Amino acid sequence: MKNALKTIALAAAIGIAAVSGAAAQQVRVGFAAEPYPPFTSPDASGNWEGWEVDFMKAICTEAKLDCVITPVAWDGIIPALTSNKIDMIIGSMSITAERLQTIDFSDKYYNTPTAVIGPKSESFEATPEGLKGKTIGVQVATIHQVYANKYFGENGATVKEYQTQDEANNDLAAGRIDAVQADSIALSAFLKSEQGAACCDLKGNVKDDPEILGLGVGVGLRKGETELKEKINAAIKAIRANGTYDEITKKYFDFDVYGG
Repeated sequence: MKNALKTIALAAAIGIAAVSGAAAQQVRVGFAAEPYPPFTSPDASGNWEGWEVDFMKAICTEAKLDCVITPVAWDGIIPALTSNKIDMIIGSMSITAERLQTIDFSDKYYNTPTAVIGPKSESFEATPEGLKGKTIGVQVATIHQVYANKYFGENGATVKEYQTQDEANNDLAAGRIDAVQADSIALSAFLKSEQGAACCDLKGNVKDDPEILGLGVGVGLRKGETELKEKINAAIKAIRANGTYDEITKKYFDFDVYGG
């Protein structure tokens, strides 16, 4: 009798596991393979941490998705999505008209200004006039590259492209370039670091251009993935309503990152 009960219990457990497994859709989440603090960074053990990692975990839990972090080189992350190597992008990717021609996006999950930093020893503004004759570093395949080329490169500045934001920051700290443009939060994190605090300060935020800089950051999705998009949008709405979003944000920032 005991053996029979054990068999029934085992069968029930296997059945529950099968149902649970079926309920949790596995989703490969593309992150940029390089550190982008405070959003995503690998720790000493290679585990990813940061605001967007916590955000990802929260929406995946809410949407009942089994999310697997899949690091991808930033300039190949959209091709990785469209070729089914990953299923969505959570990597501070701005929602722009150009990208919407190739992929889809969830609702925005944060929106912060674009900033320029430079050496403490120099005084200039984050304007075409202020950057004329200077070399400004940007990460390749970003909205900042497009913006800098249009507003600064066409008005007398030299735009230098880097594979990673860290490389641009390092060249600025070493005096090899005059300025760096990127998301204001990412640059704020650099300015708080020992290296950044020693060399550089904020020169200001650039004039907004929604056509280039986008309408906020969203989860990148393949076109036609309607069901997944609905799950993600519902999850974003839910974690903002139940306080989880604010709880995560307070771990990293002392200001609102969602934007208007």
